[in-house]
Amino acid sequence: MADSFQTQTFEITTGDREVALDITERCADFLTEVAAGRDGLLNVFVPHATAGVAVLETGAGSDQDLLALLRELVPADDRWRHRHGSPGHGRDHVIPGLVAPHATLPVIGGRMALGIWQSVVLIDTNGDNPHRTLRLSFLG
Repeated sequence: MADSFQTQTFEITTGDREVALDITERCADFLTEVAAGRDGLLNVFVPHATAGVAVLETGAGSDQDLLALLRELVPADDRWRHRHGSPGHGRDHVIPGLVAPHATLPVIGGRMALGIWQSVVLIDTNGDNPHRTLRLSFLG
């Protein structure tokens, strides 16, 4: 069978606070629809200037630790040249430089080949924009 490419977008509401939102199940549901037991690659992309995608452990605090680290490394204060929005919002535009707005994952037999503790997580520090688009693409 020749390789095929399938893509879908989904709307997600993240709220008015920074969030590490586990989107693993959404990704798995997409693969159930389009991968049909095939091998390939899943690309997860957030087309926003203030959000990123991370692959990390959730539930044991690592997701909250990442948000705390970002607060420490990239504080929401008045140092940023990018100044529209709420105070310190310029930091949100720097976050995708540290947490990329995409991740590409191997898919084996129609399922993400994640490690036992790994999850796909949307990182959004921008409380000014609670509505996000998530693009999932499968090549296989």
